[in-house]
Amino acid sequence: MPDAAAPKTIAFFPEAAFGPALNSVGIAQAVEARGHKAVFLSDPGFLEVYRGYGFEAHPVNLSEPMPAEEMAKFWSDFINGHIPNFRKSPYDQLDNYVKDCWTAIVDSARWAQKDLPGVLAGIRPDVVCVDNVILFPAIKQSGKPWVRIISCSENEIEDPDIPPHLSGCGEQDHACHEAFRARFNEVIGPLHAEFNAFLKDCGEAPYPLGQFFEASPFMNLLLYPEPVKFQRRHPLPPERFQYLEGCVRKEAPYEVPGFAANEGKPLVYVSFGSLGAGDVDLLKRIIAAVGKLPYRALVNVGDYAGQYGELPANVQIAGWFPQPSVIAQVDAVIHHGGNNSFTECLYFGKPAIIMPYVWDGHDNATRVQETGHGFKLDRYDWSEADLAAKLEACLTDPAIRQKLLATSTHMQAANGPEKAAAIIEGLA
Repeated sequence: MPDAAAPKTIAFFPEAAFGPALNSVGIAQAVEARGHKAVFLSDPGFLEVYRGYGFEAHPVNLSEPMPAEEMAKFWSDFINGHIPNFRKSPYDQLDNYVKDCWTAIVDSARWAQKDLPGVLAGIRPDVVCVDNVILFPAIKQSGKPWVRIISCSENEIEDPDIPPHLSGCGEQDHACHEAFRARFNEVIGPLHAEFNAFLKDCGEAPYPLGQFFEASPFMNLLLYPEPVKFQRRHPLPPERFQYLEGCVRKEAPYEVPGFAANEGKPLVYVSFGSLGAGDVDLLKRIIAAVGKLPYRALVNVGDYAGQYGELPANVQIAGWFPQPSVIAQVDAVIHHGGNNSFTECLYFGKPAIIMPYVWDGHDNATRVQETGHGFKLDRYDWSEADLAAKLEACLTDPAIRQKLLATSTHMQAANGPEKAAAIIEGLA
């Protein structure tokens, strides 16, 4: 009989994007702290991310194999080529950015099926945790318990009373819900038929139109915290769905540098993520605006530092920041609405101005404003006076500060990574 107390092997297979990847790192750190072994299955371009945190990582091709630097350039070019579409509404992004993304995601499932069965057989994990928006049949067919992690907005698990995923609709705007769902299904229909044909080839049943994944019969972990949850018509049963109340990873300490101007004034952190940093003109505009305000700012410019000239004396840029360690020390954040940035701001009680451009950033921007934790601001249609007013409100509005204090206290008491690790250990 197997020893229930013996160390287990927990495999993590996140989407090849920093949001899901770093969320899984946080859970994996907690799994190892409990005495188990965490290993990562990864697109080759992300192997070094996990190895950099000290984890074993195994390649699974999610596209035609190419050198890591070429893969990074591919996604950078993909995002930068869609910058004109970032000006469009979520509805008007469906037949360009969203369709192109889903095409790549479906291709990733086909490619993964070539490598994944053999990799799983070699690792022999006790539990597999997958953070993605599409089914990988090999995981479902592995014979092991599998956990679905939802690191994007919780509306990835649908309900008729809440906004559809990616829509940016308000919770009560049901006309918006209906219009977005109908257009999404219309645009995605031919691709969905191709995916169902792939599922049939793999011995799996087809999904209803618009659905590319299912809830795990074992456990599903959602990052969304209680204070921003949607009111569902059909509440999620806790024996299969658990909210982690955020899931903030441990990062290296960060020492705030000195500034040539405004030393001691409120500190603002600006980040649109590694891919959103390609929107250089927008970041330059924000830098110019913040440069005139009585604040200091740290700005994440990704791989584009060479495109910035002389900076205001109260602004410093870098190509990367240990984000949780930075957000813990700042006074307000301007970001793109990625779910790690969204939940980290809530976890540390920091007000946010979200300028969304794609994917669940639209949902999180709407949600941060309608729950009173910050503001949604159009990515391009704003004035310096708009930005200044919203930053001042972030720093001085007592209702926002009180709301954030309560949310932060709740989330930090929950300890999401530890909660996730305990649930996964129970399945193993």
